[in-house]
Amino acid sequence: MPSYLFWLFATIMLIGAVAVIAFRNPVSSALAMVTSFVGLAALFIGLSAFFVGVIQILVYSGAIMVLFLFIIMLLDLKDEKRRSDSLAPLAAGLVLVAVFFIQLVGVLSHKLPNQTAPPLDKAVLAAAAKGYMGGQGDEKVPTKISTALESGSLPDVHIIGHTLFTQYNLPLQILGVLLLVSTVGVVTLSRKSAAND
Repeated sequence: MPSYLFWLFATIMLIGAVAVIAFRNPVSSALAMVTSFVGLAALFIGLSAFFVGVIQILVYSGAIMVLFLFIIMLLDLKDEKRRSDSLAPLAAGLVLVAVFFIQLVGVLSHKLPNQTAPPLDKAVLAAAAKGYMGGQGDEKVPTKISTALESGSLPDVHIIGHTLFTQYNLPLQILGVLLLVSTVGVVTLSRKSAAND
């Protein structure tokens, strides 16, 4: 990743994180958190962690932020009233920042050995490719996963997707229905509370 892209996405992520704290409106804070998540996903993708970057967008920027927004709608949060100025929360916040900074300096100053992933054994991958062949009965057709495994690469995203939609298809569908029911319930409850006001 070029350094200017790193600094651009890191700046977007930090501006979003600061805006989460700075905004007093909860909806604005939630949208600023989405901006921070998008910047973080771009950093992951720049580090060639494509799966983690895509999951960051799908899970955090998509599902969890939608859940936050529905909770905000359900609770009908107003702008927070200004509290009396007290030094205790400020002191606690500064102590937490100092502890985090000390921990960060300690981690970054520790020199790690050059860690590289072990090489993939092509014979093991070719044997595993037989389990991902498609087709009906005795007729076996190569799939994208089996082709990649036979060529010596590991298509981890495809294997995770294949496992989710074959071995765990029923729990995945049940989870989708539960999320849909909860979403409809939150919208219904927020409309009832708005009608009662």
